[in-house]
Amino acid sequence: MAVGTIVWLGSEVMFFAGLFAIYFTLRSTSPELWQAETAKHGFTFALINTLILVSSSVTCQFGVFAAERLQSRSTGWKPSQWGMVEWFFLTYALGAIFVSGQVFEYATLVSEGVTLASNAYGSAFYLTTGFHGIHVTAGLLAFLLVIGRAFAVKNFGHKEATSAIVVSYYWHFVDVVWIGLFLVIYVLK
Repeated sequence: MAVGTIVWLGSEVMFFAGLFAIYFTLRSTSPELWQAETAKHGFTFALINTLILVSSSVTCQFGVFAAERLQSRSTGWKPSQWGMVEWFFLTYALGAIFVSGQVFEYATLVSEGVTLASNAYGSAFYLTTGFHGIHVTAGLLAFLLVIGRAFAVKNFGHKEATSAIVVSYYWHFVDVVWIGLFLVIYVLK
């Protein structure tokens, strides 16, 4: 299962590489448009949203550590006693906040006239960030499945821990892709 996921993530790397290529190609043909449209972004908001997503990778990894100890649920109220379920619920919440922030940003940009069909920038921006948002949403569903599986089994074992680890591979990948998108869209002028 883990090897198959890693191979599949390799294909996802190629998919996002294609989206980055689209973004850079369109940007190189319309630098004035890019300068005008990127000025409409709220850098501070995007930075905070990015920090939320990156912190979700940290909480996800704590969930993996708990799963590797075969500890599905907490043994106490302190975070040091949390199991995989509690860490993954926190990761889910942070991921959901990130997606909500992305939806808010889309609504703001649409109100300023930046849409998928408005120009080349709108197309490149919404394609790259939109596909990333779909991937984050898929990761959120995967977390719910892993959490549900932890509740469904009588004994949390190595198969369940492996599922948690595999979902973490996907989540860390999605976070790394976002860091690249954030740097390209919001930082690189």
